[in-house]
Amino acid sequence: MSLAPRAVLVHRVTEYEELLARHGTHGQADFFLSSRGRSIAEVARRHHRTLAALAEVSAAVPLQWRQARVERGDLDRFLFGPEDVVVVVGQDGLVANTAKYLSGQPVVGIDTEPGRNPGVLVRHRVEDAGRLLRSAVLPGRTADELTMVEAVADDTQRLPALNEIYLGRPGHQTARYRLSTDSKGAGAEAQASSGVLIGTGTGATGWLRSLWQERSSTLALPAPTDPRLVWFVREAWPSPSTGTAQVSGSLTRGRRLRLTVESDRLVVFGDGMEGDALSLTWGQSVSFGIADTALRLLD
Repeated sequence: MSLAPRAVLVHRVTEYEELLARHGTHGQADFFLSSRGRSIAEVARRHHRTLAALAEVSAAVPLQWRQARVERGDLDRFLFGPEDVVVVVGQDGLVANTAKYLSGQPVVGIDTEPGRNPGVLVRHRVEDAGRLLRSAVLPGRTADELTMVEAVADDTQRLPALNEIYLGRPGHQTARYRLSTDSKGAGAEAQASSGVLIGTGTGATGWLRSLWQERSSTLALPAPTDPRLVWFVREAWPSPSTGTAQVSGSLTRGRRLRLTVESDRLVVFGDGMEGDALSLTWGQSVSFGIADTALRLLD
């Protein structure tokens, strides 16, 4: 007998909750904000809107379904099942934070603050939750398959991401490594830079685009569903022992960007989540390419 679907509601701690955790009371938090020219009233209103949205989405889950909630900080300890329908209630970035922990489950993005969020990934309103949940498990239900990027280290560590992956020094000092676009590492170039960024079409609206614009790149940025990645080396430094010949490019399916670490320690993290990073030491290698799993985002 197959299990009933489970709706997993993903949310994050609100700014109001963070303020209370830091300052202890509403009054202390109000004093802190007012001393900086802000009012706690708007922060509290946004908090209550988020709670109301969570409650409304929870109430829209079909009665015969199972239900669970997970906060962003606990995603790395939460076990998603194949029968789950994941409902991200919050901002676009929360969808990206969740994507790396999934393996093909359908995702519904619910925008808690329409007009404040871009709504690229949280595409739907709270009142649509019930309809979307019911349709998510219908045979033949289509979804946008958003390309993801992955890093795979030589010790089998793997890190996927929806927007981009960054490799560099944890303290943002100069990173040293050898870089190659050849599958066997031929033609590797020794480089010293402030890091390497490898991104998808979903990430091409953020950090990746800023690098692309800064250097007036002629590379065509991919669309979110395109099976192609774009990569940039940040501030590569030319010297007698380091080069700048390979500082950008594209990766199609089956092609990898390979780096061998020549620093005491480099980190690899995705979508801005530095707390969940791979740590690499001198001599280790890591490759970057299109992940086997895509994010299935319901339209």
